[in-house]
Amino acid sequence: MKNVIDCLRDRGLIDAVSSDELQKRLDQPIKLYFGVDPTAESMHLGNWVGIVVVSWFQRYGHFPLFLVGGATARIGDPSGKSTERPLLSEEEIAKNVEALRGQFEKVLGTAKIVDNYEWLGKLSLLDFLRDAGKHFRVGTMLSKESVKARLQSEDGISFTEFSYQILQGYDFYHLFKHQGVELQLGGSDQWGNITAGLELIRKVEGKSAYCLTFPLLTRSDGKKFGKSEGGAVWLDEKKFSPYQFYQYLIGIPDADVIKMLKMLTFMPLEEIAELEKSMSSPSYSPNTAQKKLAEELTRLIHGEEGLKRALAATQAAAPGAETELSIEVLREVAKEIPHVSLSNDEIIGAKIVDLFVQLGLASSKSEAYRLIQSGGAYLNNQKLEDPHRKASATDLIGGRYLLLAAGKKKKGLVELKA
Repeated sequence: MKNVIDCLRDRGLIDAVSSDELQKRLDQPIKLYFGVDPTAESMHLGNWVGIVVVSWFQRYGHFPLFLVGGATARIGDPSGKSTERPLLSEEEIAKNVEALRGQFEKVLGTAKIVDNYEWLGKLSLLDFLRDAGKHFRVGTMLSKESVKARLQSEDGISFTEFSYQILQGYDFYHLFKHQGVELQLGGSDQWGNITAGLELIRKVEGKSAYCLTFPLLTRSDGKKFGKSEGGAVWLDEKKFSPYQFYQYLIGIPDADVIKMLKMLTFMPLEEIAELEKSMSSPSYSPNTAQKKLAEELTRLIHGEEGLKRALAATQAAAPGAETELSIEVLREVAKEIPHVSLSNDEIIGAKIVDLFVQLGLASSKSEAYRLIQSGGAYLNNQKLEDPHRKASATDLIGGRYLLLAAGKKKKGLVELKA
């Protein structure tokens, strides 16, 4: 079996390593950790890269530890942010910590989970400044990319966020000393914070540790991968349903889909190479690679049941689909796509363009008119021809639902109030 470094490199999952000695060290089992601050109730698709990297280490016989930053979430990481993060309440952080614990246990059940509030919360300010602060040089801290970017911004950086790298460095030192953790994983934007920990370990313990960073998810057009029109692509189905998740992945451009299969799934590289080769064949069916990505990733994150629901909703809600729409199918679809509940008077006789706006499928009536005139609007999977069309009682599937679509991917449901 190859070294895990070879595996990660082949899949495009390494941005930088702190030492060439790391690969040799990884011939033997090692303890490592990956951390996420609980700034939301769910991890997002960008965090998934870290989970995949941790999983590969686990598959190669190493021992991962997952850190939930209950303490550092109270401070705020300036990395990648142009302004100060809003401070969360104690209640919000506690709620988010438990939510992230649950998500990580679902994916990596055997990994140990810790909260850095367990040790950082016990430190007094004077002890922290004396025992940790004295080992950090201000000049070095100012040279970190995350700090330099903020210093050049209009808002600058507060002392609170400036101290973040010391706290993250202390986490690594604490886990090295008390848990035998020798390696920290993180996104490429975390390099400065992680190396702060390496330096602290070297100065205090006189020993070496390691770090490995992975690339941030970006598309070929430079946009951040993992952002939908509505914001982040969350891993929690209550914030982003399996259907929405599946649809987002179906929309990935051809230029990015092979890269994402390598980075985000555990598909063998040989299978991915065959799929990539088939994409240049005249007989290639469009979106085959995207469907594979969507199926693999939806199954990994939402399980077989989540994938089954996403596929059923996709089939039923496809414009022009031959599958007959039924109240049973639309009841299931209602769990997966945006929908509004309206009274009988608000539906019957209403202009279809108004319903498009209410569902967020068009930003204005004029946009909805143009959508219908261009042939991109659907009612109950049938193409709309008349921009002045009004809803009637006979349009209601099972006397209860109207299914609207803008193009092939954006769909919404109008439900008659009980």
